[in-house]
Amino acid sequence: MPGADPARLRALLLDPDRPVQIVIAGKAHPADEGGKRLIQQMVEFTDDPAVRHRIVFLPDYDMALARSLVQGCDVWLNNPLRPLEACGTSGMKAALNGGLNLSVRDGWWDECSDGASGWDIPSADRVADEGRRDDLEAGALYDLLGHTVAPLFYDRDGDGLPRRWLEMVRHTLSTLAPRLQATRMVREYVTELYLPAVRSSRALASGEPAFEGARNLASWRQRVVKAWPGVRIEHVEAEAAEPSLGSRLAVRAGIVLGELTPADVAVELVCGRAGDDDEIADPSYQMLTPDPQPPGATGAVRYSGEAELYRAGPFGYTVRVLPSHPLLASRAELGLITMPEAPAGMTNGNLR
Repeated sequence: MPGADPARLRALLLDPDRPVQIVIAGKAHPADEGGKRLIQQMVEFTDDPAVRHRIVFLPDYDMALARSLVQGCDVWLNNPLRPLEACGTSGMKAALNGGLNLSVRDGWWDECSDGASGWDIPSADRVADEGRRDDLEAGALYDLLGHTVAPLFYDRDGDGLPRRWLEMVRHTLSTLAPRLQATRMVREYVTELYLPAVRSSRALASGEPAFEGARNLASWRQRVVKAWPGVRIEHVEAEAAEPSLGSRLAVRAGIVLGELTPADVAVELVCGRAGDDDEIADPSYQMLTPDPQPPGATGAVRYSGEAELYRAGPFGYTVRVLPSHPLLASRAELGLITMPEAPAGMTNGNLR
């Protein structure tokens, strides 16, 4: 089958200095014939007397077995076909128990991977040929296991402790654990969705005659949805002065609103730590305000605001436009957003 390389897997399992031990568990859907064949192949491989002391398949996967696995593993391997992973809650449970994740950037790991809580398996999701994609992703997984994960695990100090590995475990427990708690989830649902929805519902029923607020919002929604294709960010610029930690970055943007007005939108400055792929991690948001002078020759309304450079290292920023109305439960309610065609940013204190 594509992506299979039994000889390379066997070499990882039987490495004389850094052997890898793998525990596999899971079930295929009764109608998933491909999944059944895959499990059959794994069971046949684990039955080989040469490797059975290093790899095992555990049948009858259930909650009790999962509990033991997430508590006892050092690395949680998850290799879905991006973007088909619904979430991957088992990896969250492993992280809560100090396990490090080795996963494709999909589901929850795409949101939480920070380079210090585990490893990203490169995805070849843009490769159309499925067999070629499997080969590329399998090769990347073998490389990570053999050249990065296993060497780090076996890197011990004079006391026999894997210090760098333990640093990643501590980082995982201190950074991911607070984000993966059910209490945090429920609290955010209440504060970010339920309470705003209640306030919005009460406001929609108000007015004279009754439900005048609902009629006004419905009319506004129709107008905004129809006009939104005309909204665009013409340019974004920042103060060219040399930035330093604790200073403030002045940002200006020209926004073409088309048939809309500044009262119909919210323009936000999004800033935070810049990742290797130019994505902004742990972003903060600052409202930009429209300048009082009339629009320029292109009809662009000028907005301005400031961001505090609150951390050292790579720092990125961009601007986004969203619909805004006092009766919306959330500005994401309409599913509309406008971003710049080309990202604006600053890396290591250098504007770009």
